[in-house]
Amino acid sequence: MTARPLHFNAFIWPNGYHESAWRVVPDDVRGVLGLPYYAEIGRIAERGLMDSIFLADNIAIAEYRATYLPQTQFDPISVLSALAATTSRIGLIGTGSTTYSKPWELARRFATLDHLSGGRAGWNIVTTVTPLAAAAFGEPFHPDHADRYARAHEFVEVVQRVWDSWDDDAVIGDREHGVWADRGRLHDPRFHGQYYDSQGVLPFPRPPQGHPVLVQAGQSAAGIGLAARYADLVFSGPPSLAAAVAFRSSLHEQAAAAGRDPAHVLVLPALMVTLGGTEAEAQARAQRLEELASPDFRWQNALYTAGLEPDGFDPDAPLPARLWADGETAPSSRAELLFEAARARPQATLRELTDHTSGGAGQSHFVGTPEQLADHIIAWQDAGAVDGFTIMGSTLPYELATFADQVVPILQGRGRFRTEYTGRTLRDHLGLPHPAALLPR
Repeated sequence: MTARPLHFNAFIWPNGYHESAWRVVPDDVRGVLGLPYYAEIGRIAERGLMDSIFLADNIAIAEYRATYLPQTQFDPISVLSALAATTSRIGLIGTGSTTYSKPWELARRFATLDHLSGGRAGWNIVTTVTPLAAAAFGEPFHPDHADRYARAHEFVEVVQRVWDSWDDDAVIGDREHGVWADRGRLHDPRFHGQYYDSQGVLPFPRPPQGHPVLVQAGQSAAGIGLAARYADLVFSGPPSLAAAVAFRSSLHEQAAAAGRDPAHVLVLPALMVTLGGTEAEAQARAQRLEELASPDFRWQNALYTAGLEPDGFDPDAPLPARLWADGETAPSSRAELLFEAARARPQATLRELTDHTSGGAGQSHFVGTPEQLADHIIAWQDAGAVDGFTIMGSTLPYELATFADQVVPILQGRGRFRTEYTGRTLRDHLGLPHPAALLPR
């Protein structure tokens, strides 16, 4: 391999990431509610030697989404645990909320997945943007952006210390003396912080990877700060090449300032792809998806992904100035983008502000041939913008299969991608070290 190895994460979404995908794929519309759908995605991604598959999560949904999109927000750990049995090498990344989980409990669940998969687990750290989650969990209010991220730092530290409550060599297995594990190599976290108190060792040994791979996607200053401090893999990033180079450089600078090796913070931004045998074919497929898109979905989804409740807004009126007035704090980075658009066009209706959005929650959309996609990937890598991409097929499994069977061989031929898995764990695939245990707090 003549250049840095690329890394790829396959994003799983029902029928594909574009909102119209379910209307064009020929599969049974209820097929996304069963394990065979996810198992097929996992097998295709593993066939393409991809590093990992990624399962997002919405722990509370706005009801409008049931009209326009298949709803399959299953518990990610349950799905990925099943996929651990239907795959053998590919990494398994799932989302877990730091706002609506308990640290010890979440640590146990991801450590379980890491053991059952032989060291292939990853945790996508989210603070949960939608205020609907508060009511679902019986909480009186949804914490604001700053509070959620302040708690997230401490939450992640608790989780890591719980994972470290057994030394790697704690299991002795001494049948002669009847000692299964050396109790002296167990360490109660005894964590007492500003937000969390947690005691008690894991009820099983340290995960095979030491720490499951930590993933983060926040694009606000607070989100990037969290990623720089803890994340092994980051799948956010701006859509332009120049901005993406600056983003990765800044992230690495912040990681170094936190005492980390920047080479161990990989950037795999989300990239929705629509592929065809010719550019005209790809453009036609993308155009068909756009023709089927609903403008009513677009404005509601823009609000929802910004952390706002769509039912409280009139799409044919401007976005209320009380939300975006100077000095007001946005609840999320996506909300800030929406607010910036409203400041630039204060008289525009909400529908007008959002009618230019395309195919989901704001990710880049590549439309072209496998050869053109390979060129695009290499150009971004060579510019220092990325370490790879999180591939979001506009339709599934078509785009993912085309990527695995046609794009991957091109990248292999150019010396940019592996020709076989050489390790067993997700950390092996990503070239990440086995982390030393944290010292007791």
